[in-house]
Amino acid sequence: MTMTIGLTYDLRSEYLAEGFSEEETAEFDRDDTITAIESTIRSLGHRTERIGHSRQLAAALVAGRRWDLVFNIAEGMHGIGREAQVPTLLDMYHIPYTFSDPLVMSLSLHKGMTKRVVRDAGVPTSDFSVVESPEDTLSVTFAPPSFVKPVAEGTGKGVTPQSIVRNKNDLEAACARLIHTFLQPVIIEPYLPGREFTTGIVGTGARARVLGTIEVHLLDTAEQGVYSYVNKEECESRVLYTLRRAKEDPVVAEAENVALAAWRALGCRDAGRMDLRCDENGHPQFIEVNPLAGIHPEHSDLPIICSHLGISYRELIGWIIESAAARIPQTDHPRGAT
Repeated sequence: MTMTIGLTYDLRSEYLAEGFSEEETAEFDRDDTITAIESTIRSLGHRTERIGHSRQLAAALVAGRRWDLVFNIAEGMHGIGREAQVPTLLDMYHIPYTFSDPLVMSLSLHKGMTKRVVRDAGVPTSDFSVVESPEDTLSVTFAPPSFVKPVAEGTGKGVTPQSIVRNKNDLEAACARLIHTFLQPVIIEPYLPGREFTTGIVGTGARARVLGTIEVHLLDTAEQGVYSYVNKEECESRVLYTLRRAKEDPVVAEAENVALAAWRALGCRDAGRMDLRCDENGHPQFIEVNPLAGIHPEHSDLPIICSHLGISYRELIGWIIESAAARIPQTDHPRGAT
């Protein structure tokens, strides 16, 4: 079936031109990402229409524009619900879209809330504490070393070598710095010293499946001990990604089981990425989920996993659209009708 597919996104170049900083726009997409997605969707036989960010979407909806499906990668700029803004608008107008719904987008952005749900579902995840003020660090019960980061940021924002706090007496100052810089609470976890994995998943619910897993290796040129913002931004020169197969590595098999269980427990849809790290006993622990993972064909983790597996970018985009298209209502009821 040929569809008209709208594209929603936040272009990094547009926000930089408005005066926002490199770090403030770290989660936003490059121009060539949108071009790659659009050309791939067209190669699948669909029509495309560029919409843009949430405010541009709102204006288009009010003007009466509609689409069969929206391919949404808009991250949003403000608030804990920023990744839910586009899905919420589209839900209001009964327009189906790719990736997760507003509940999942808001929940998963808050790392503490996400870990509570995952832990309640019985998925292995490390202990943690969310602190809203530096003084709250006094209530942390687990022993150092600890790992601290903003509770609601992505792309490694706020993650540096200073995120590893080896002395409990330094915990208050480390959290104060992050709270002041990012104007949000901080999540504190025990520092996990083991292997680090990123697992790609496609599909929804019972149909979700693991694509594959890459292990993250920090090169000598990288900031050590942490998959930091700088390491992610300069991954070509600082990070080595190695495909690991569950059939050959029991730890990877365990990690993929954890990832898929967390994906289903959270209700994520279509495609995304799970980050896991092993504890001191070598057991993978859920760290965080990205239900709106980057999909630049060469630089984003999910396409990198596909590339290692011989899966084309066209196949990946096709699977995402196929999964989302299953939610298109089979009805003659006009969209937007009240």
